[in-house]
Amino acid sequence: MTMHQYRTHTCGQLRASDAGTIARLSGWVHRKRDHGNLLFVDLRDHYGLTQCVLDISSAVFATLEKARPESVITVTGKVVSRTSDTINPRLPTGEIELQVAEIEIQSIADVLPIQVAGDQEYPEDMRLKYRFLDLRREDVHANMMLRSEVIAYLRKAMLDQGFTEFQTPILTASSPEGARDYLVPARLHPGKFYALPQAPQQFKQLLMVAGFDKYFQIAPCFRDEAGRADRSPGEFYQLDFEMSYVTQDDVFAAIEPVLEGVFKQFGKGRKVTPAPFPRIPYAESMLKYGSDKPDLRNPIEIADVTEPFRGSGFGLFAKLVDKGAVVRAIPAPGAANQPRSWFDKLNEWARENGAGGLGYIQFAADGAKGPIAKNLEPERINAIKQAAKLNDGDAVFFACDKELPAAKFAGLVRTKIGNDLDLLEKDVFKFCWTVDFPMYELNEETGQIDFSHNPFSMPQGGMDALENQDPLTINAYQYDIVCNGVELSSGAIRNHRADIMIKAFGIAGYGPEVVEEKFGGMLNAFRYGAPPHGGSAPGVDRIVMLLADQPNIREVILFPMNQQAQDLLMGAPAEVDAMRWKELHIKPDLPKPKKEG
Repeated sequence: MTMHQYRTHTCGQLRASDAGTIARLSGWVHRKRDHGNLLFVDLRDHYGLTQCVLDISSAVFATLEKARPESVITVTGKVVSRTSDTINPRLPTGEIELQVAEIEIQSIADVLPIQVAGDQEYPEDMRLKYRFLDLRREDVHANMMLRSEVIAYLRKAMLDQGFTEFQTPILTASSPEGARDYLVPARLHPGKFYALPQAPQQFKQLLMVAGFDKYFQIAPCFRDEAGRADRSPGEFYQLDFEMSYVTQDDVFAAIEPVLEGVFKQFGKGRKVTPAPFPRIPYAESMLKYGSDKPDLRNPIEIADVTEPFRGSGFGLFAKLVDKGAVVRAIPAPGAANQPRSWFDKLNEWARENGAGGLGYIQFAADGAKGPIAKNLEPERINAIKQAAKLNDGDAVFFACDKELPAAKFAGLVRTKIGNDLDLLEKDVFKFCWTVDFPMYELNEETGQIDFSHNPFSMPQGGMDALENQDPLTINAYQYDIVCNGVELSSGAIRNHRADIMIKAFGIAGYGPEVVEEKFGGMLNAFRYGAPPHGGSAPGVDRIVMLLADQPNIREVILFPMNQQAQDLLMGAPAEVDAMRWKELHIKPDLPKPKKEG
Protein backbone atom coordinates (compact mmCIF):
# COMPACT_ATOMS: atom_id res chain seq x y z
CA MET A 1 0.00 0.00 0.00
CA THR A 2 1.42 3.41 -0.91
CA MET A 3 1.84 5.91 1.88
CA HIS A 4 0.06 9.29 1.76
CA GLN A 5 2.28 11.99 0.28
CA TYR A 6 2.21 14.21 3.39
CA ARG A 7 1.03 12.33 6.45
CA THR A 8 -0.25 9.07 7.88
CA HIS A 9 -0.92 10.72 11.26
CA THR A 10 -1.19 14.21 12.70
CA CYS A 11 1.43 15.55 15.13
CA GLY A 12 -0.95 14.97 18.05
CA GLN A 13 -1.94 11.41 17.24
CA LEU A 14 0.83 8.86 17.84
CA ARG A 15 0.77 6.87 21.10
CA ALA A 16 2.75 4.07 22.77
CA SER A 17 0.53 1.52 20.97
CA ASP A 18 1.93 2.79 17.62
CA ALA A 19 5.53 1.81 18.56
CA GLY A 20 7.21 -0.29 15.88
CA THR A 21 5.12 1.11 12.98
CA ILE A 22 6.32 3.39 10.18
CA ALA A 23 4.67 6.84 10.19
CA ARG A 24 4.85 10.01 8.13
CA LEU A 25 4.24 13.44 9.67
CA SER A 26 4.12 16.95 8.22
CA GLY A 27 4.29 20.17 10.16
CA TRP A 28 6.28 23.19 11.28
CA VAL A 29 9.70 22.94 12.93
CA HIS A 30 8.71 24.19 16.39
CA ARG A 31 12.03 23.74 18.20
CA LYS A 32 15.41 22.17 17.41
CA ARG A 33 17.82 20.88 20.04
CA ASP A 34 21.29 19.79 18.90
CA HIS A 35 22.86 17.29 21.31
CA GLY A 36 26.06 16.86 19.25
CA ASN A 37 25.48 13.44 17.75
CA LEU A 38 21.67 13.62 18.03
CA LEU A 39 19.33 16.26 16.63
CA PHE A 40 15.89 16.57 18.26
CA VAL A 41 13.07 18.37 16.44
CA ASP A 42 9.63 19.14 17.87
CA LEU A 43 7.29 18.98 14.88
CA ARG A 44 4.03 20.92 15.30
CA ASP A 45 0.72 21.06 13.46
CA HIS A 46 -2.82 22.14 14.40
CA TYR A 47 -3.28 18.98 16.50
CA GLY A 48 -0.13 18.88 18.62
CA LEU A 49 3.60 18.21 18.87
CA THR A 50 5.67 15.09 18.16
CA GLN A 51 9.36 14.76 19.03
CA CYS A 52 11.45 13.56 16.07
CA VAL A 53 15.04 12.40 16.46
CA LEU A 54 17.89 12.07 13.97
CA ASP A 55 21.37 10.57 14.34
CA ILE A 56 24.39 12.48 13.02
CA SER A 57 25.31 9.48 10.89
CA SER A 58 22.03 9.80 8.91
CA ALA A 59 22.21 10.83 5.27
CA VAL A 60 19.48 13.44 5.83
CA PHE A 61 21.08 15.02 8.94
CA ALA A 62 22.44 18.00 6.97
CA THR A 63 19.05 18.64 5.32
CA LEU A 64 17.24 18.88 8.64
CA GLU A 65 20.03 20.89 10.24
CA LYS A 66 19.51 23.76 7.78
CA ALA A 67 15.70 23.92 8.20
CA ARG A 68 15.13 27.03 10.33
CA PRO A 69 12.34 27.19 12.94
CA GLU A 70 8.85 27.41 11.35
CA SER A 71 10.02 25.74 8.12
CA VAL A 72 7.48 23.17 6.91
CA ILE A 73 8.82 19.62 6.55
CA THR A 74 7.59 16.07 5.97
CA VAL A 75 9.37 13.32 7.90
CA THR A 76 9.02 9.55 7.60
CA GLY A 77 10.41 7.00 10.06
CA LYS A 78 9.85 4.47 12.76
CA VAL A 79 7.75 5.17 15.86
CA VAL A 80 9.77 4.12 18.95
CA SER A 81 8.91 4.09 22.65
CA ARG A 82 10.87 6.54 24.80
CA THR A 83 12.82 5.21 27.77
CA SER A 84 11.03 5.73 31.08
CA ASP A 85 13.35 8.61 32.07
CA THR A 86 12.70 10.52 28.82
CA ILE A 87 8.87 10.26 28.76
CA ASN A 88 7.21 13.72 28.65
CA PRO A 89 3.95 13.47 30.65
CA ARG A 90 2.88 16.99 29.53
CA LEU A 91 2.54 15.87 25.89
CA PRO A 92 -0.15 13.44 24.68
CA THR A 93 2.55 12.07 22.32
CA GLY A 94 5.13 12.14 25.12
CA GLU A 95 5.63 8.33 25.33
CA ILE A 96 7.01 8.01 21.80
CA GLU A 97 9.33 9.68 19.31
CA LEU A 98 9.81 9.34 15.57
CA GLN A 99 13.22 8.10 14.34
CA VAL A 100 13.59 10.04 11.10
CA ALA A 101 14.69 8.04 8.03
CA GLU A 102 13.47 10.37 5.27
CA ILE A 103 12.86 14.11 5.14
CA GLU A 104 11.34 16.41 2.55
CA ILE A 105 11.42 20.18 2.94
CA GLN A 106 8.13 21.69 1.79
CA SER A 107 8.89 25.33 2.58
CA ILE A 108 11.88 27.05 4.19
CA ALA A 109 11.09 29.86 6.66
CA ASP A 110 12.96 33.16 6.64
CA VAL A 111 14.36 34.50 9.91
CA LEU A 112 11.28 35.12 12.09
CA PRO A 113 10.15 38.65 13.04
CA ILE A 114 8.39 37.16 16.11
CA GLN A 115 9.06 33.77 17.67
CA VAL A 116 6.34 31.13 17.76
CA ALA A 117 7.93 28.85 20.39
CA GLY A 118 8.25 30.21 23.93
CA ASP A 119 6.12 32.86 25.62
CA GLN A 120 8.00 36.04 24.78
CA GLU A 121 5.86 39.21 24.71
CA TYR A 122 5.76 41.33 21.55
CA PRO A 123 4.30 44.79 20.87
CA GLU A 124 0.74 44.65 19.57
CA ASP A 125 1.55 46.26 16.21
CA MET A 126 4.15 43.53 15.54
CA ARG A 127 1.69 40.81 16.52
CA LEU A 128 -1.03 42.23 14.25
CA LYS A 129 1.30 42.78 11.29
CA TYR A 130 2.47 39.15 11.51
CA ARG A 131 -0.84 37.79 12.75
CA PHE A 132 -0.38 34.53 10.76
CA LEU A 133 2.67 33.81 12.96
CA ASP A 134 0.97 35.07 16.12
CA LEU A 135 -1.92 32.66 15.46
CA ARG A 136 0.53 29.73 15.45
CA ARG A 137 1.37 30.45 19.11
CA GLU A 138 -0.23 28.03 21.54
CA ASP A 139 -2.34 30.46 23.61
CA VAL A 140 -3.60 32.50 20.67
CA HIS A 141 -4.38 29.31 18.70
CA ALA A 142 -6.30 27.96 21.73
CA ASN A 143 -8.35 31.20 22.00
CA MET A 144 -9.47 30.88 18.38
CA MET A 145 -10.42 27.21 18.83
CA LEU A 146 -12.39 28.18 21.95
CA ARG A 147 -14.20 30.85 19.93
CA SER A 148 -15.14 28.33 17.25
CA GLU A 149 -16.41 25.82 19.83
CA VAL A 150 -18.43 28.50 21.66
CA ILE A 151 -20.15 29.55 18.42
CA ALA A 152 -20.93 25.91 17.55
CA TYR A 153 -22.39 25.43 21.06
CA LEU A 154 -24.53 28.60 20.83
CA ARG A 155 -25.84 27.63 17.40
CA LYS A 156 -26.82 24.13 18.55
CA ALA A 157 -28.42 25.43 21.77
CA MET A 158 -30.59 27.88 19.81
CA LEU A 159 -31.60 25.30 17.19
CA ASP A 160 -32.47 22.84 19.99
CA GLN A 161 -34.86 25.45 21.40
CA GLY A 162 -36.71 25.76 18.11
CA PHE A 163 -35.07 28.95 16.82
CA THR A 164 -34.50 29.26 13.05
CA GLU A 165 -31.25 30.71 11.67
CA PHE A 166 -31.54 33.44 9.04
CA GLN A 167 -29.03 35.78 7.39
CA THR A 168 -30.02 39.44 7.18
CA PRO A 169 -28.57 42.00 4.71
CA ILE A 170 -25.09 43.48 5.09
CA LEU A 171 -25.72 46.31 2.62
CA THR A 172 -28.63 48.31 3.98
CA ALA A 173 -29.84 51.85 4.76
CA SER A 174 -28.27 54.17 7.29
CA SER A 175 -30.18 54.24 10.58
CA PRO A 176 -29.78 56.47 13.64
CA GLU A 177 -28.86 53.81 16.22
CA GLY A 178 -26.41 55.72 18.33
CA ALA A 179 -23.08 54.91 16.73
CA ARG A 180 -21.68 56.12 13.40
CA ASP A 181 -22.40 54.00 10.32
CA TYR A 182 -19.87 52.72 7.84
CA LEU A 183 -21.05 54.02 4.45
CA VAL A 184 -20.62 52.31 1.06
CA PRO A 185 -21.03 54.45 -2.08
CA ALA A 186 -23.68 53.16 -4.51
CA ARG A 187 -22.09 53.25 -8.00
CA LEU A 188 -25.43 52.85 -9.81
CA HIS A 189 -27.06 55.61 -7.75
CA PRO A 190 -24.72 58.63 -7.79
CA GLY A 191 -24.61 60.53 -4.50
CA LYS A 192 -26.35 57.76 -2.56
CA PHE A 193 -24.87 55.37 0.00
CA TYR A 194 -25.55 52.02 1.54
CA ALA A 195 -24.67 51.52 5.20
CA LEU A 196 -23.28 48.44 6.90
CA PRO A 197 -25.70 47.41 9.68
CA GLN A 198 -24.86 48.47 13.25
CA ALA A 199 -27.07 45.50 14.20
CA PRO A 200 -29.81 43.56 12.39
CA GLN A 201 -32.35 45.32 14.63
CA GLN A 202 -34.98 46.37 12.09
CA PHE A 203 -34.60 43.22 9.97
CA LYS A 204 -35.11 40.90 12.92
CA GLN A 205 -38.22 42.80 13.95
CA LEU A 206 -39.49 42.56 10.35
CA LEU A 207 -38.91 38.78 10.50
CA MET A 208 -41.32 38.66 13.44
CA VAL A 209 -43.86 40.73 11.49
CA ALA A 210 -43.31 38.28 8.61
CA GLY A 211 -44.37 35.43 10.89
CA PHE A 212 -41.18 33.41 11.53
CA ASP A 213 -41.74 33.34 15.34
CA LYS A 214 -38.19 32.55 16.58
CA TYR A 215 -35.10 33.86 14.77
CA PHE A 216 -31.39 33.84 15.54
CA GLN A 217 -28.09 34.39 13.78
CA ILE A 218 -24.43 34.80 14.68
CA ALA A 219 -24.56 38.31 13.26
CA PRO A 220 -21.72 40.65 12.27
CA CYS A 221 -22.34 44.26 13.36
CA PHE A 222 -20.45 47.28 12.07
CA ARG A 223 -19.84 50.51 13.95
CA ASP A 224 -17.43 53.28 13.05
CA GLU A 225 -16.20 53.95 16.57
CA ALA A 226 -12.96 53.92 18.51
CA GLY A 227 -11.60 50.65 19.87
CA ARG A 228 -11.42 49.89 23.60
CA ALA A 229 -10.18 46.90 25.55
CA ASP A 230 -13.68 45.36 25.51
CA ARG A 231 -14.83 46.68 22.15
CA SER A 232 -13.38 45.97 18.74
CA PRO A 233 -13.27 48.92 16.33
CA GLY A 234 -15.11 48.26 13.09
CA GLU A 235 -16.91 44.98 13.55
CA PHE A 236 -18.05 42.52 16.18
CA TYR A 237 -20.34 39.49 16.37
CA GLN A 238 -23.42 38.86 18.44
CA LEU A 239 -25.85 36.02 19.07
CA ASP A 240 -28.80 37.97 17.75
CA PHE A 241 -32.25 36.56 18.53
CA GLU A 242 -35.89 37.64 18.49
CA MET A 243 -39.14 35.91 19.50
CA SER A 244 -42.85 36.55 18.94
CA TYR A 245 -45.74 36.51 21.45
CA VAL A 246 -43.38 36.79 24.41
CA THR A 247 -43.15 38.64 27.68
CA GLN A 248 -39.85 39.72 29.24
CA ASP A 249 -39.93 36.53 31.35
CA ASP A 250 -40.13 34.37 28.20
CA VAL A 251 -37.05 36.05 26.67
CA PHE A 252 -35.10 35.50 29.90
CA ALA A 253 -36.18 31.86 30.09
CA ALA A 254 -35.02 31.28 26.50
CA ILE A 255 -31.50 32.75 26.77
CA GLU A 256 -30.56 31.94 30.41
CA PRO A 257 -29.99 28.19 29.88
CA VAL A 258 -27.93 28.96 26.74
CA LEU A 259 -25.62 31.35 28.63
CA GLU A 260 -25.45 29.22 31.78
CA GLY A 261 -24.68 26.22 29.57
CA VAL A 262 -21.93 27.83 27.50
CA PHE A 263 -20.17 29.18 30.61
CA LYS A 264 -20.42 25.78 32.36
CA GLN A 265 -19.20 23.92 29.27
CA PHE A 266 -16.16 26.13 28.61
CA GLY A 267 -15.58 27.75 32.03
CA LYS A 268 -12.96 25.18 33.15
CA GLY A 269 -14.80 24.38 36.37
CA ARG A 270 -15.47 27.96 37.42
CA LYS A 271 -18.82 28.44 39.17
CA VAL A 272 -21.70 29.91 37.13
CA THR A 273 -24.81 31.67 38.47
CA PRO A 274 -27.60 29.12 38.01
CA ALA A 275 -30.65 30.24 36.01
CA PRO A 276 -32.89 32.08 36.66
CA PHE A 277 -30.39 34.96 37.02
CA PRO A 278 -31.05 37.66 39.63
CA ARG A 279 -32.90 40.72 38.31
CA ILE A 280 -31.86 44.13 39.56
CA PRO A 281 -33.95 47.21 38.70
CA TYR A 282 -31.86 50.01 37.14
CA ALA A 283 -32.55 52.44 40.01
CA GLU A 284 -31.46 49.87 42.63
CA SER A 285 -28.36 48.96 40.61
CA MET A 286 -27.27 52.60 40.36
CA LEU A 287 -27.80 53.07 44.11
CA LYS A 288 -26.24 49.83 45.40
CA TYR A 289 -23.46 49.34 42.86
CA GLY A 290 -23.00 52.74 41.20
CA SER A 291 -23.39 51.14 37.78
CA ASP A 292 -26.02 49.62 35.50
CA LYS A 293 -23.60 46.71 34.89
CA PRO A 294 -22.79 45.58 38.43
CA ASP A 295 -19.89 43.23 39.14
CA LEU A 296 -21.52 40.94 41.72
CA ARG A 297 -18.19 39.26 42.57
CA ASN A 298 -17.61 42.39 44.67
CA PRO A 299 -19.54 42.11 47.98
CA ILE A 300 -19.54 45.89 48.68
CA GLU A 301 -22.98 47.54 48.61
CA ILE A 302 -23.30 51.33 48.49
CA ALA A 303 -25.87 53.01 50.76
CA ASP A 304 -27.70 56.34 50.69
CA VAL A 305 -26.68 58.48 53.71
CA THR A 306 -27.97 61.87 52.57
CA GLU A 307 -30.19 62.40 55.62
CA PRO A 308 -27.50 61.97 58.34
CA PHE A 309 -25.53 64.81 56.64
CA ARG A 310 -28.50 67.16 56.13
CA GLY A 311 -28.01 70.19 58.41
CA SER A 312 -25.03 68.46 60.07
CA GLY A 313 -21.82 69.92 61.50
CA PHE A 314 -19.90 68.69 58.44
CA GLY A 315 -20.47 71.95 56.56
CA LEU A 316 -19.07 70.90 53.15
CA PHE A 317 -21.64 68.12 52.66
CA ALA A 318 -24.45 69.90 54.52
CA LYS A 319 -24.27 72.87 52.10
CA LEU A 320 -24.25 70.61 49.04
CA VAL A 321 -27.19 68.56 50.37
CA ASP A 322 -29.18 71.79 50.81
CA LYS A 323 -28.58 72.48 47.09
CA GLY A 324 -29.97 69.05 46.09
CA ALA A 325 -26.88 66.82 46.28
CA VAL A 326 -26.98 63.28 47.67
CA VAL A 327 -24.39 61.43 49.78
CA ARG A 328 -23.42 57.84 49.06
CA ALA A 329 -21.54 55.66 51.57
CA ILE A 330 -19.10 53.06 50.21
CA PRO A 331 -18.10 50.52 52.88
CA ALA A 332 -14.52 49.25 53.08
CA PRO A 333 -14.86 46.02 55.12
CA GLY A 334 -12.08 45.47 57.65
CA ALA A 335 -10.19 48.62 56.54
CA ALA A 336 -10.34 50.60 59.80
CA ASN A 337 -6.83 49.47 60.71
CA GLN A 338 -5.24 50.40 57.36
CA PRO A 339 -2.39 52.91 57.78
CA ARG A 340 -3.03 56.61 57.21
CA SER A 341 -1.01 56.40 53.97
CA TRP A 342 -3.63 54.01 52.50
CA PHE A 343 -6.40 56.59 53.03
CA ASP A 344 -4.16 59.38 51.67
CA LYS A 345 -3.46 57.37 48.51
CA LEU A 346 -7.19 56.87 47.92
CA ASN A 347 -7.75 60.59 48.41
CA GLU A 348 -5.06 61.27 45.79
CA TRP A 349 -6.67 58.71 43.43
CA ALA A 350 -10.07 60.42 43.87
CA ARG A 351 -8.54 63.77 42.85
CA GLU A 352 -6.99 62.19 39.74
CA ASN A 353 -10.50 60.93 38.89
CA GLY A 354 -12.05 64.39 39.03
CA ALA A 355 -13.42 64.39 42.59
CA GLY A 356 -12.52 66.96 45.22
CA GLY A 357 -11.23 64.17 47.46
CA LEU A 358 -12.53 61.17 49.37
CA GLY A 359 -13.77 61.71 52.91
CA TYR A 360 -13.96 58.73 55.27
CA ILE A 361 -14.78 57.47 58.74
CA GLN A 362 -12.89 54.63 60.47
CA PHE A 363 -14.94 52.57 62.93
CA ALA A 364 -12.23 51.55 65.37
CA ALA A 365 -12.98 49.46 68.46
CA ASP A 366 -12.75 52.64 70.60
CA GLY A 367 -15.08 54.74 68.44
CA ALA A 368 -15.32 56.56 65.11
CA LYS A 369 -12.14 58.23 63.81
CA GLY A 370 -11.18 60.51 60.94
CA PRO A 371 -11.80 64.15 59.94
CA ILE A 372 -15.53 63.72 59.13
CA ALA A 373 -16.25 61.92 62.43
CA LYS A 374 -14.89 64.93 64.37
CA ASN A 375 -17.61 67.15 62.85
CA LEU A 376 -20.61 64.82 63.19
CA GLU A 377 -22.84 64.17 66.18
CA PRO A 378 -22.69 60.58 67.55
CA GLU A 379 -26.31 59.80 66.55
CA ARG A 380 -25.57 60.86 62.95
CA ILE A 381 -22.45 58.67 62.88
CA ASN A 382 -24.57 55.83 64.24
CA ALA A 383 -27.22 56.39 61.55
CA ILE A 384 -24.48 56.08 58.88
CA LYS A 385 -23.19 52.89 60.52
CA GLN A 386 -26.70 51.40 60.46
CA ALA A 387 -27.54 52.49 56.88
CA ALA A 388 -24.28 51.14 55.42
CA LYS A 389 -24.41 47.95 57.58
CA LEU A 390 -20.96 48.65 59.06
CA ASN A 391 -19.21 46.88 61.94
CA ASP A 392 -16.35 47.89 64.19
CA GLY A 393 -13.15 47.36 62.20
CA ASP A 394 -14.72 48.66 58.96
CA ALA A 395 -14.15 52.01 57.27
CA VAL A 396 -16.54 53.92 55.02
CA PHE A 397 -15.94 56.44 52.21
CA PHE A 398 -18.32 59.12 50.93
CA ALA A 399 -19.32 60.51 47.54
CA CYS A 400 -21.35 63.75 47.52
CA ASP A 401 -22.73 65.18 44.28
CA LYS A 402 -25.91 65.32 42.17
CA GLU A 403 -27.56 61.90 41.98
CA LEU A 404 -26.07 60.51 38.73
CA PRO A 405 -22.46 61.75 39.17
CA ALA A 406 -22.56 60.65 42.85
CA ALA A 407 -23.72 57.16 41.81
CA LYS A 408 -21.04 56.85 39.10
CA PHE A 409 -18.23 58.04 41.35
CA ALA A 410 -19.40 55.77 44.20
CA GLY A 411 -19.31 52.91 41.67
CA LEU A 412 -15.67 53.72 40.80
CA VAL A 413 -14.77 53.81 44.51
CA ARG A 414 -16.55 50.48 45.08
CA THR A 415 -14.52 48.86 42.28
CA LYS A 416 -11.25 50.42 43.49
CA ILE A 417 -11.74 49.31 47.12
CA GLY A 418 -12.93 45.83 46.09
CA ASN A 419 -9.72 45.39 44.08
CA ASP A 420 -7.39 47.04 46.62
CA LEU A 421 -8.69 44.88 49.48
CA ASP A 422 -8.87 41.77 47.25
CA LEU A 423 -12.56 41.22 48.08
CA LEU A 424 -13.72 39.88 44.68
CA GLU A 425 -14.92 36.28 44.63
CA LYS A 426 -12.54 34.14 42.54
CA ASP A 427 -13.22 31.56 39.78
CA VAL A 428 -16.84 32.48 39.26
CA PHE A 429 -19.10 33.92 36.55
CA LYS A 430 -21.74 36.07 38.26
CA PHE A 431 -24.71 36.85 36.03
CA CYS A 432 -27.59 39.24 36.53
CA TRP A 433 -30.18 41.14 34.54
CA THR A 434 -30.48 44.90 34.88
CA VAL A 435 -34.18 45.62 34.29
CA ASP A 436 -36.64 48.55 34.33
CA PHE A 437 -34.46 51.08 32.53
CA PRO A 438 -36.06 54.53 32.37
CA MET A 439 -37.64 55.19 28.97
CA TYR A 440 -36.60 58.87 29.01
CA GLU A 441 -34.04 61.14 30.64
CA LEU A 442 -33.72 64.89 31.00
CA ASN A 443 -31.00 66.49 28.90
CA GLU A 444 -29.29 68.75 31.46
CA GLU A 445 -28.00 71.15 28.78
CA THR A 446 -31.19 71.67 26.76
CA GLY A 447 -33.84 70.85 29.38
CA GLN A 448 -35.45 68.59 26.75
CA ILE A 449 -36.64 65.03 27.26
CA ASP A 450 -34.47 62.45 25.39
CA PHE A 451 -34.68 58.69 24.98
CA SER A 452 -32.39 57.22 27.61
CA HIS A 453 -31.80 53.90 25.87
CA ASN A 454 -33.45 52.09 22.97
CA PRO A 455 -36.24 54.09 21.31
CA PHE A 456 -37.82 50.86 19.95
CA SER A 457 -38.63 49.51 23.45
CA MET A 458 -42.21 49.14 24.67
CA PRO A 459 -42.92 51.57 27.53
CA GLN A 460 -44.25 49.83 30.66
CA GLY A 461 -47.91 50.74 30.73
CA GLY A 462 -48.07 51.22 26.95
CA MET A 463 -50.08 54.11 25.49
CA ASP A 464 -51.78 54.80 28.82
CA ALA A 465 -48.41 55.57 30.49
CA LEU A 466 -47.32 57.83 27.61
CA GLU A 467 -50.55 59.80 27.76
CA ASN A 468 -51.01 60.07 31.54
CA GLN A 469 -47.65 59.76 33.28
CA ASP A 470 -44.71 62.13 33.80
CA PRO A 471 -42.33 60.83 31.06
CA LEU A 472 -39.39 60.77 33.52
CA THR A 473 -41.24 58.20 35.67
CA ILE A 474 -41.92 55.78 32.78
CA ASN A 475 -39.80 52.63 32.64
CA ALA A 476 -39.29 50.53 29.52
CA TYR A 477 -39.29 46.78 28.99
CA GLN A 478 -35.57 47.16 28.44
CA TYR A 479 -32.94 44.90 29.97
CA ASP A 480 -29.20 44.15 29.94
CA ILE A 481 -27.41 40.86 30.57
CA VAL A 482 -24.36 41.43 32.78
CA CYS A 483 -21.56 39.00 33.70
CA ASN A 484 -18.77 39.96 36.14
CA GLY A 485 -19.41 43.64 35.45
CA VAL A 486 -19.28 43.20 31.65
CA GLU A 487 -22.43 44.04 29.68
CA LEU A 488 -23.02 41.12 27.32
CA SER A 489 -26.01 42.68 25.61
CA SER A 490 -29.00 44.90 25.87
CA GLY A 491 -32.44 43.81 24.73
CA ALA A 492 -36.09 44.75 24.97
CA ILE A 493 -39.68 43.85 24.46
CA ARG A 494 -40.25 45.93 21.33
CA ASN A 495 -42.83 48.57 20.67
CA HIS A 496 -44.85 46.79 17.95
CA ARG A 497 -47.56 49.42 17.46
CA ALA A 498 -47.21 52.35 15.07
CA ASP A 499 -49.48 54.60 17.19
CA ILE A 500 -47.49 54.00 20.42
CA MET A 501 -44.23 54.49 18.52
CA ILE A 502 -45.29 57.86 17.08
CA LYS A 503 -46.44 58.95 20.56
CA ALA A 504 -43.16 57.76 22.20
CA PHE A 505 -41.02 59.62 19.65
CA GLY A 506 -43.27 62.68 19.98
CA ILE A 507 -42.42 62.94 23.71
CA ALA A 508 -38.70 62.98 22.77
CA GLY A 509 -39.38 65.81 20.30
CA TYR A 510 -39.55 63.89 17.00
CA GLY A 511 -42.61 64.73 14.89
CA PRO A 512 -44.55 61.99 13.01
CA GLU A 513 -42.94 63.06 9.71
CA VAL A 514 -39.43 62.45 11.15
CA VAL A 515 -40.43 58.97 12.37
CA GLU A 516 -41.99 58.19 8.97
CA GLU A 517 -38.82 59.33 7.19
CA LYS A 518 -36.32 57.49 9.44
CA PHE A 519 -38.26 54.30 10.20
CA GLY A 520 -40.85 54.22 7.42
CA GLY A 521 -40.14 50.60 6.50
CA MET A 522 -40.69 49.25 9.98
CA LEU A 523 -43.53 51.60 10.83
CA ASN A 524 -45.36 50.61 7.67
CA ALA A 525 -44.88 46.93 8.52
CA PHE A 526 -46.45 47.50 11.95
CA ARG A 527 -49.61 48.80 10.24
CA TYR A 528 -50.28 45.37 8.72
CA GLY A 529 -50.55 43.25 11.86
CA ALA A 530 -47.44 42.94 14.05
CA PRO A 531 -47.15 40.40 16.89
CA PRO A 532 -45.80 41.48 20.30
CA HIS A 533 -42.10 40.54 20.16
CA GLY A 534 -38.78 40.94 21.91
CA GLY A 535 -35.24 39.68 22.03
CA SER A 536 -31.63 40.41 22.81
CA ALA A 537 -28.15 39.90 21.35
CA PRO A 538 -25.32 38.73 23.63
CA GLY A 539 -21.87 39.67 22.29
CA VAL A 540 -19.95 36.61 21.08
CA ASP A 541 -16.53 38.31 21.33
CA ARG A 542 -17.21 39.34 24.94
CA ILE A 543 -18.43 35.84 25.90
CA VAL A 544 -15.20 34.31 24.53
CA MET A 545 -13.12 37.06 26.15
CA LEU A 546 -14.59 36.21 29.58
CA LEU A 547 -14.18 32.44 29.07
CA ALA A 548 -10.58 32.82 27.85
CA ASP A 549 -9.88 35.18 30.77
CA GLN A 550 -8.46 37.79 28.40
CA PRO A 551 -8.50 41.49 29.33
CA ASN A 552 -8.38 42.54 25.65
CA ILE A 553 -10.98 41.63 23.03
CA ARG A 554 -8.32 41.49 20.27
CA GLU A 555 -7.00 38.28 21.86
CA VAL A 556 -10.14 36.40 20.77
CA ILE A 557 -10.56 37.78 17.22
CA LEU A 558 -8.72 36.11 14.33
CA PHE A 559 -7.63 39.21 12.42
CA PRO A 560 -8.45 42.23 14.56
CA MET A 561 -7.83 45.86 13.74
CA ASN A 562 -5.66 47.97 16.02
CA GLN A 563 -7.00 50.79 18.23
CA GLN A 564 -6.87 53.18 15.26
CA ALA A 565 -9.13 50.83 13.22
CA GLN A 566 -6.30 49.76 10.90
CA ASP A 567 -5.65 46.25 9.63
CA LEU A 568 -1.85 46.14 9.70
CA LEU A 569 -1.67 42.77 7.96
CA MET A 570 -3.77 43.60 4.89
CA GLY A 571 -3.08 47.32 4.92
CA ALA A 572 -6.67 48.52 5.35
CA PRO A 573 -8.00 51.14 5.06
CA ALA A 574 -6.12 51.93 1.82
CA GLU A 575 -6.27 54.60 -0.86
CA VAL A 576 -8.03 53.78 -4.13
CA ASP A 577 -7.08 55.04 -7.57
CA ALA A 578 -8.68 58.08 -9.20
CA MET A 579 -10.70 55.93 -11.64
CA ARG A 580 -12.72 54.48 -8.75
CA TRP A 581 -13.50 57.94 -7.36
CA LYS A 582 -14.73 58.96 -10.80
CA GLU A 583 -17.03 55.97 -11.37
CA LEU A 584 -18.48 56.47 -7.88
CA HIS A 585 -19.10 60.17 -8.63
CA ILE A 586 -17.17 61.20 -5.53
CA LYS A 587 -14.56 63.94 -5.16
CA PRO A 588 -12.20 63.56 -2.19
CA ASP A 589 -12.13 66.56 0.13
CA LEU A 590 -9.10 65.67 2.22
CA PRO A 591 -7.98 67.61 5.32
CA LYS A 592 -4.96 69.81 4.66
CA PRO A 593 -1.74 68.39 6.12
CA LYS A 594 -0.84 70.05 9.41
CA LYS A 595 2.14 72.42 9.22
CA GLU A 596 5.19 71.24 11.17
CA GLY A 597 6.52 73.36 14.04
